[in-house]
Amino acid sequence: MQAVSSVRVARVALARPAAARNSRGARLVVQAKVDLQGGPRVIRGKCYVTKDNIDTDQIIPAEYLTLVPSKPDEYEKLGSYALCGLPDDLYPTRYVEVDSMKTEYPVIIGGQNFGCGSSREHAPVALGASGAGVVVAESYARIFFRNCVSTGELYPVETDARICEELETGREVEVDMVNDVLTDLTTGKKYPLKPLGDAGPVIDAGGIFEFARSTGMIKAKASA
Repeated sequence: MQAVSSVRVARVALARPAAARNSRGARLVVQAKVDLQGGPRVIRGKCYVTKDNIDTDQIIPAEYLTLVPSKPDEYEKLGSYALCGLPDDLYPTRYVEVDSMKTEYPVIIGGQNFGCGSSREHAPVALGASGAGVVVAESYARIFFRNCVSTGELYPVETDARICEELETGREVEVDMVNDVLTDLTTGKKYPLKPLGDAGPVIDAGGIFEFARSTGMIKAKASA
């Protein structure tokens, strides 16, 4: 899927009336974003491997959608339920351990159509809250991809490689979004990635509204 133009995404989001943005399907205000600690767009750590058609109910079941991401404690709680809807028989290793608030897998590997299902923005927010920084998949549901960009919660990177059939959960990897390559740090094997394109700077900025402020499309927040 071709990355959506950041300027186009910003204009579409900002053109919506305020009442619409505050309605049931409105953009969520969240507490945290991908933290690269001032470094390049590179994320290293253990990967969690999923397969095709991971839907938003599996990413964050509907019963947890009452949690409000703008409240720090509820944002953290939302992250603790990330990917808890995956079937235990296919995924015996939990993405976030019981009684834990954060995952030990900052990289998620997917197959085709990652993030399909409902349009809930809670899905990328839950993954970001859990400590995920990037998903690498063959393809994404369009709305999930857009929600990743608009919230700035994690990087949705595409690849033509069937990585989910080659890696296993717990393998140490490096996702280099500067040079567009994923490296298996155990074997040294490299997998080509597709560039993020215009979506990258929006996520770097922390989401669509932060990007719009940083580029002067809307007024910056008044200092306290």
